[in-house]
Amino acid sequence: MITDMDKWTRIRRDVLVGGMSRRDACKKYNLNFRTIQKILEHQEPPGYRQKGERDKPKIGPFIPIIHEILEADKQSHSKQRHTGERIFQRLCKEYGYTGKITVVRDEIRRWKQTTAEVFMPLSHPPGEAQFDFGEARAVYRGREIKVMFCVMSLPYSDAFLCQAFPRECTETFQEGHVRAFEFFGGVPSRISYDNSKIAVAKIVGRRGEKPTHEFLRLQSHYLYSHHFCLVRRPNEKGHTEGLVKFARSNFMVPVPRFDDFEQFNQKLVEDCRNDLVRNLRGKTGTKSERLEEDRLAMLPIPGNRFEARRVKNANTNSLSLVRFDRNDYSVPTQYAHRVVTAIGSLDRVRIVADSHVIAEHVRDWESENVHYDPVHYLALLERKPNGLDFGKPFERWDLPKGFEILRRRLESESGGEGRREFIKILRLLESHPPHELGKVINRALEIGAMTVDVIRILLQEGRESPAKIFRLDDRPHLQDHNIPEPHICQYSDLIQHQEKQS
Repeated sequence: MITDMDKWTRIRRDVLVGGMSRRDACKKYNLNFRTIQKILEHQEPPGYRQKGERDKPKIGPFIPIIHEILEADKQSHSKQRHTGERIFQRLCKEYGYTGKITVVRDEIRRWKQTTAEVFMPLSHPPGEAQFDFGEARAVYRGREIKVMFCVMSLPYSDAFLCQAFPRECTETFQEGHVRAFEFFGGVPSRISYDNSKIAVAKIVGRRGEKPTHEFLRLQSHYLYSHHFCLVRRPNEKGHTEGLVKFARSNFMVPVPRFDDFEQFNQKLVEDCRNDLVRNLRGKTGTKSERLEEDRLAMLPIPGNRFEARRVKNANTNSLSLVRFDRNDYSVPTQYAHRVVTAIGSLDRVRIVADSHVIAEHVRDWESENVHYDPVHYLALLERKPNGLDFGKPFERWDLPKGFEILRRRLESESGGEGRREFIKILRLLESHPPHELGKVINRALEIGAMTVDVIRILLQEGRESPAKIFRLDDRPHLQDHNIPEPHICQYSDLIQHQEKQS
């Protein structure tokens, strides 16, 4: 059968317009009479039509096995499912298949086409949001790392905010919400999530979820409702999943390079704000204009800002260290072997005991690091003075230069006692910052008074409250009382009188 449209058209024109006979057309184009007749009856060549499914004598008995393997894969992790190559290998080795791999792949393709789920397009009213995390590569302080970025989107207006963090965890989950609400200018009435461990503590049945304590704390603060999507139902929050891909392709290509997460996140805020000028396909107005309609349906942002943090109970060990998020942080030695509360935010880790903060450190997002505050070990150092040279907390203690000069002077004059005196002076750091104590030490070195008692007195200079003035305005009976001015000779007379008595 002829499939060339040009040839097909020429034959029809020659016969139907040019007056060529069918017999002459058969000779000219070397075709039989029946073919010429069919060309004249149809305006274009008929497409290929298979009357029925071809027999598959080799693959036929193995089709149920292939389907069984593919159905079982639905319950497996997406990265541990059978490829076409792996199914072919199993058919040959375990079931005696002798056909070609192409036939196996054709059957897999046909099965996926016939079993692929079809989703209903969803309507999204103003004021609703979706939230999800994605991952990307970045160069942070010269080193390539994996960053997690969250996206909260508003399906009605297509507005969204993207923010990057070192890790996906409770505190970054919460902070992502706080920043998104501030960016939108309101709190969505309902937010859809997947079933992450951060938000869901327990799944009961098909639609029963028990949220985590920290998720409920966030919800209680902002008062929005929530919706947890079914497992493997991407259409339920497909809008934000699409914007996760959009943000990665448009905001993180090429691979971003930065030294500070906050600076990078400010750039992402500007990127998302610039995106608001785009028009939505099939809709009138820009994203920014539709965002105003979203805001009308949102809840107001509470006056007090939500604190994004994670709280956990922890034990302090014999080294006065508390483990939080795979790193160790020091506390004062008197709290060793105690149960304390560790509170982690984006930039700080606070340790609480007896209802007050006993230690505070800069948050470390790496792992397996130890962070010492030397001041926490001064009380122990007073009992074990040799630890000043060998104690790990003091290895890289950067103190003002005057401290080292004072130590050398004291130890050269008094040896071990001088070291103990120096440690007593160091303990003043428990209540005074290093720069303040350093200035006082420099003054003590100048006057040659290098004892802890003298330094305490010098620290109090300028801190004493001014003397109260004794006023006589409302005491008329004392206003006429005269007190002679003191004279230096009076002190001389007192000394001579004391010497005569002795």
